[in-house]
Amino acid sequence: MIVGLNNLHPAKGSKHRKKIVGRGVGSGHGRTSTRGSKGQKSRTGDGSKKVGFEGGQTPIFRRVPKRGFSNRRFCKKKYKIINVGSLNNFNVDSEITNSVLKKAGFIKKNDNVKILGTGNIDKALIIKVTAFSKSAIRKIKAAGGEAVVVGK
Repeated sequence: MIVGLNNLHPAKGSKHRKKIVGRGVGSGHGRTSTRGSKGQKSRTGDGSKKVGFEGGQTPIFRRVPKRGFSNRRFCKKKYKIINVGSLNNFNVDSEITNSVLKKAGFIKKNDNVKILGTGNIDKALIIKVTAFSKSAIRKIKAAGGEAVVVGK
């Protein structure tokens, strides 16, 4: 058979007739319009309840008392951790800051960075980040580098 504009048609089963509801019992979707019998979900409107609604019972967030508070001033600082061993990729005597670490793909945003002492470093690097572990400082200085704490 030659395909032409006069005999094109969609594949079998790819087109569906829209479901017509509420148009008499003979349609198969009359009377309750596929919503079931009675109740909140059978009525008009979205039939949804508030988040945390427990059927009229006092919800859990009102039954349980609130205790304590979180002091924003003394919250624990979150650090992105980088090990000393992974800094060997940088050139000798280069200055490593947050922007350099971001370009190299170690961090995504200007986060607080902490250098830990896992691994070995054999290059003299000047590293300027938020925090260092004691072992990291020891290893950086032993390699002839410098560990500078910034922005605390």
